[in-house]
Amino acid sequence: MNHKKSFLIVAVLLILLLGGASLLYSRLSSQMNMDQLSTLNPNETEDMSRTDVQNETANDASTDTTATSKAETSEKSMAPDFTVYDIDGNAVSLSDFRGKPVVLNFWASWCGPCKSEMPDFETVYGEYGEEIHFLIVNMTDGSRETVETASAYAAESGYTFPVYYDTAFSAATAYSVYSIPTTYFIDREGYLVAQGRGALDLDTIQKGIAMILE
Repeated sequence: MNHKKSFLIVAVLLILLLGGASLLYSRLSSQMNMDQLSTLNPNETEDMSRTDVQNETANDASTDTTATSKAETSEKSMAPDFTVYDIDGNAVSLSDFRGKPVVLNFWASWCGPCKSEMPDFETVYGEYGEEIHFLIVNMTDGSRETVETASAYAAESGYTFPVYYDTAFSAATAYSVYSIPTTYFIDREGYLVAQGRGALDLDTIQKGIAMILE
């Protein structure tokens, strides 16, 4: 009898502990600054040289959703150029879009956090598509992700923003992308203004856009 009582007490305490932990996690998650803006050190982009885009691990599901704002300094970092390809195989470079702000996003159809933010990118594309170039760059490694799987996902989801395919790893290498999703906000002159790692919410995306429209 005492054994049963002890077991019930332990069970109740465990339930309360798990419930409290769950509640605490929910509160902390809701209080995370999805739209927290912090300064970007211009030097952070100077060493964007090489990355092995095939070493995508659990970091791909990162929930670090911080965005980095325009540095409070006169120094600026030019966004590294790269070449990707459209659905028809035409080469497209970041420098081709100079003159308008750019939202650059790295994603893959197998990446859950990437897919979670796509509807918000579709929303802002519908709102700002005439003022801003959207480069939604797929991490196309040819095995885990192909042009066919990525384009099929975008079509089935009804997304209208332009998708480009990084089949030669040019963009991923230029930006040392080791986890996705990753997003950069680039001004009309081609300078890096803001950065977001992890799945961004709509408010954060809009704040990044506001910075490059200034």
